Amino acid sequence: MGSIDTSTRAESGSDPIPTPNGTTNGLHAGEDSVQTPAVDSTGASAENESLRKRRGSGVLPLEVGTRVMCRWRDGKYHPVKVIERRKFPCGGVNDYEYYVHYTEFNRRLDEWVKLEQLDLNSVETVVDEKVEDKVTSLKMTRHQKRKIDETHVEGHEELDAASLREHEEFTKVKNIATIELGRYEIETWYFSPFPPEYNDCSKLFFCEFCLNFMKRKEQLQRHMRKCDLKHPPGDEIYRSGTLSMFEVDGKKNKVYGQNLCYLAKLFLDHKTLYYDVDLFLFYVLCECDDRGCHMVGYFSKEKHSEESYNLACILTLPPYQRKGYGKFLIAFSYELSKKEGKVGTPERPLSDLGMLSYRGYWTRVLLDILKKHKGNISIKELSDMTAIKAEDILSTLQGLELIQYRKGQHVICADPKVLDRHLKAAGRGGLEVDVSKLIWTPYKEQN
Repeated sequence: MGSIDTSTRAESGSDPIPTPNGTTNGLHAGEDSVQTPAVDSTGASAENESLRKRRGSGVLPLEVGTRVMCRWRDGKYHPVKVIERRKFPCGGVNDYEYYVHYTEFNRRLDEWVKLEQLDLNSVETVVDEKVEDKVTSLKMTRHQKRKIDETHVEGHEELDAASLREHEEFTKVKNIATIELGRYEIETWYFSPFPPEYNDCSKLFFCEFCLNFMKRKEQLQRHMRKCDLKHPPGDEIYRSGTLSMFEVDGKKNKVYGQNLCYLAKLFLDHKTLYYDVDLFLFYVLCECDDRGCHMVGYFSKEKHSEESYNLACILTLPPYQRKGYGKFLIAFSYELSKKEGKVGTPERPLSDLGMLSYRGYWTRVLLDILKKHKGNISIKELSDMTAIKAEDILSTLQGLELIQYRKGQHVICADPKVLDRHLKAAGRGGLEVDVSKLIWTPYKEQN
């Protein structure tokens, strides 16, 4: 297997995810322990006495729903909400650890913490959440409530209140803490509904080629001696340098497709897990060397979409982020749409990172054309040239304030200096798709 690289970068494409101290989450093994200053025996005794008094006063154990300040990996305290608690097997009456959500940040940073990380002086009164929600729902619209608690409902705008509550209850605690995939050990971000027999596992071991997963390292080692695959099952449709793209038919490779969905759900909060993968094609991007083709990310698409979706789900695995692969996957999906002679758009809802990546892609592609094009150009012409849906073009240009509504129609206002400013702000475009290396036939023509 080689050495294990630990990756916890919570980022897609090239956009880093802020952690509670405003930095990028890129801790490696051994870096997540917080160094606390040493205290003398008098100070330690006083602190223990204070803690004993609090225990006696009935503060502990903390109830689910309690809000309190928690010391994070940066050594600073941040507001959290207790989502769940569990008792230590051999502990005392109040010996619990707590699963907390950092209320100012995305759920991917939720984690189990020990009691000593919590500032018990900051404990807020616990409110019955069912009562609170009933009162709140009478005072504000669902949209307003989503704004207040957006880190919990982000990416679930299509769910009604009851479905949203059920989703959050079911997925509130990460069941798998880490996975081993190839030479990487990766911290997970979200819950994934693995089969019940894996409920007692905090770590899973994946075969990086067939994506079968196991409970123990020894099982993986035995499996690797028997596994014949050195790349994803399916057809290689693109090879440029060390990069390859494989098209995997979910109907022909059902187990692989389902395992890929289990894996992806660990890093995508908004993803709906489809057990029936027959209707989907999976495009798996790999870095290739003499040991095989190693998955760095993928996107999926429906074989037949009435809504013109050219992408259902997209993921770049954390160890491979900030290398331009997310942008490459998006660009590749549009190159397939061009081959099909269709316009395309990603399936909604997009995750926060997905929307950032798409906005960046649309911005760069459209600005490049507007900068080079001389004379007037319509939104339909831009759509025909790029395979980007007209609505996405319109919203992107409106966001850049490059479009006006005159005499009943939208007019693009492309001042060269303004275009240059926006292009500079959009950043680099990432890896280019060499269309000459794409050998692919649309699915409908394969029958």
